Amino acid sequence: MKHKTTQWPCPAKLNLFLHIVGRRDDGYHELQSVFQLLDFTDQLTIEITENSLIEFDCNKRELSGDNNLVVRAALKLQNYARQNLNKKTLGAKLYLDKKLPVGGGVGGGSSNCATTLLALNTLWQLALSLEELAEIGLSLGADVPIFVMGNNAFVEGIGEKLTPIEIPPTWFLVIQPECHISTAKIFSNRLLTRDNKIIRIRDLDIGALPFKGKNTMQDVVTHDYPEVEKVINWARKFSPNARMTGSGSCVFLAFDNEREMSKIASQCDWPHFVAKGVNKSPLHVEMQKQST
Repeated sequence: MKHKTTQWPCPAKLNLFLHIVGRRDDGYHELQSVFQLLDFTDQLTIEITENSLIEFDCNKRELSGDNNLVVRAALKLQNYARQNLNKKTLGAKLYLDKKLPVGGGVGGGSSNCATTLLALNTLWQLALSLEELAEIGLSLGADVPIFVMGNNAFVEGIGEKLTPIEIPPTWFLVIQPECHISTAKIFSNRLLTRDNKIIRIRDLDIGALPFKGKNTMQDVVTHDYPEVEKVINWARKFSPNARMTGSGSCVFLAFDNEREMSKIASQCDWPHFVAKGVNKSPLHVEMQKQST
């Protein structure tokens, strides 16, 4: 039986700020952040197959192996269905058109993972809730739940405690310095501040993007990766609040004017993209379309 091919977006995110407020006994860091979803996406194409095989390819050859989070998410969902739902799933051919910067702190791998879980949950007719899928996703990456739930959020814990928030329409220029940052190296750096003061959601000034606060990791990253510091210094000529997202390497500027943002982007010599912040994930918008 031939199944139709479907396409599913994998949106980027930004950490509008990132504070590390503690370290758990298991080595994971407790953090606080605001995650902003963007309308700039990877695209995952899926064709359901009658066998149970998972086949995967990507336009970037270096990402096409079985260790890709797309494959791991599909296999994890298959295993969950077999063990917890007593249900054998069909298979899938998956193709990822990768546009998001790899290792840039914009959530690309986690977003790919979440899209795989939500899309296959729909196509395999497993009827798992978003909460169940977020729990499965958390075992694959701390940022996966935000993409599963599909809303901008104030984030706590290791990334699993989400409080949805609405953020005013904003345009972002996201710049990728030409370096690849090791997240593990940054988290293990002895100079990393791990005791930022805990804030409350009501302390956030949502109208003052990109929020008061900072990215705790930024000083450590710029010390080890001068190219990131170079981009931040350039960006701050246009916005004093330009900062790094996640563990880097991407740097972003926020404006409420698309024309102004495009003008600045035209002067940028590094790889970059311009995106609009959204309050609802493009993936969830697509899921609504496909369910009607």
